[in-house]
Amino acid sequence: MNNRILILVIEDDRDISNMICDLLKQNGYNTKPAYSGTEALMIFDNEIDLVLLDLMLPGVNGELVLQQIRKHSNIPVIGLSAKSDKTSTVNLLKLGADDYIVKPFNNDELLARIEAQLRRYKQSPSLLVEINEITYKDITIDIENYTARVKDIPLSLTKREFMILELLMKYPKKVFTKGNLYEHVWSDKFFGDENTVNVHVSNIRSKLAKVNPSEEYIQTVWGIGYKMRE
Repeated sequence: MNNRILILVIEDDRDISNMICDLLKQNGYNTKPAYSGTEALMIFDNEIDLVLLDLMLPGVNGELVLQQIRKHSNIPVIGLSAKSDKTSTVNLLKLGADDYIVKPFNNDELLARIEAQLRRYKQSPSLLVEINEITYKDITIDIENYTARVKDIPLSLTKREFMILELLMKYPKKVFTKGNLYEHVWSDKFFGDENTVNVHVSNIRSKLAKVNPSEEYIQTVWGIGYKMRE
């Protein structure tokens, strides 16, 4: 059963990340590593079944990553930290973590906590239902079915247009560079071909404007990229 389970390991120390990923793979899990909070939010998607989250991350810290994840999903999140004080534990649980383990941890204990959270996830679907619809202003997208609506009017988007809009809507206050968007949507390294991203964003804007010309949805942040307009 484990080979169908994907665990996102968010840990900036590559040695620790490699150790955790090797341990999980040896026990039949699939893993996806992220080495910063920013990278974790970029690659987080609805295929992930559980998150192991280090709190002491560069840039976007673990608490902020957890807050962003909880805006879109209720999958199990286990915090990893060298902090053992009760205040850190309580704060993390209040933010929405399901469990907390102090480093250095026992491998068997980590595996047992993972199994317990996955078992709870299966047994309590009403408490842990992933959010498949995202709404921003009058746009609603259905992630599972790749459909989009504006004012309940269907919007015809290509798969890549949909993926760009989905990413922007998931994190509406975040500015995404064109490189961010390209690497997320095309799953390839960005070598500076901004025109590809520009054309797709322009197409999305045109399609949105045909349905609601009085609203601007996507903001250009000059010299950086794009975000949803507030």
